[in-house]
Amino acid sequence: MKKDQIVQSIADASGVSKADADRVLSAVVDTITGTVASGQKIQIPGLGTFESRDRSAREGRNPQTGETIQIAATRVPGFKPATSFKQATAGK
Repeated sequence: MKKDQIVQSIADASGVSKADADRVLSAVVDTITGTVASGQKIQIPGLGTFESRDRSAREGRNPQTGETIQIAATRVPGFKPATSFKQATAGK
């Protein structure tokens, strides 16, 4: 599903215009992105938890040469689905 389809679905379900639905979706995405980037987590009941996770430094290999390289530690976004979300999508 693409963004336009999500916006249309939100507009249909809530009875608002597509422009309003687009603004709401953009605000939700911006809020989640900004909050996780600042190191906090967001829990949305029925959906899951968005959080930042620390990935430790590790050793890797260059696939072309086989040479060992060092991969630096970094912070990555993570998502843990809620139980109800996992159950709703299980087996599909």
